[in-house]
Amino acid sequence: MGKFKYEVVERIAILSENSKGWSKELNKVSWNDREATYDLRKWNNSDEKIGKGLTLSKEEIKNLREVLNSIEI
Repeated sequence: MGKFKYEVVERIAILSENSKGWSKELNKVSWNDREATYDLRKWNNSDEKIGKGLTLSKEEIKNLREVLNSIEI
């Protein structure tokens, strides 16, 4: 797999952090100069390394919000 380019357009939330300097974050990220999408993944503290994650469109994030609002925790 070739190199890819990313730009964190908006930092929305840090959901958790671990003792090794990695944080699970929800951000808006532009991948390979495309339109930014919502992105949930682990980042190291210098943003040089990233973990596997999940990208969501605006419609998908709206649907996820509805689902999360409907469940009892």
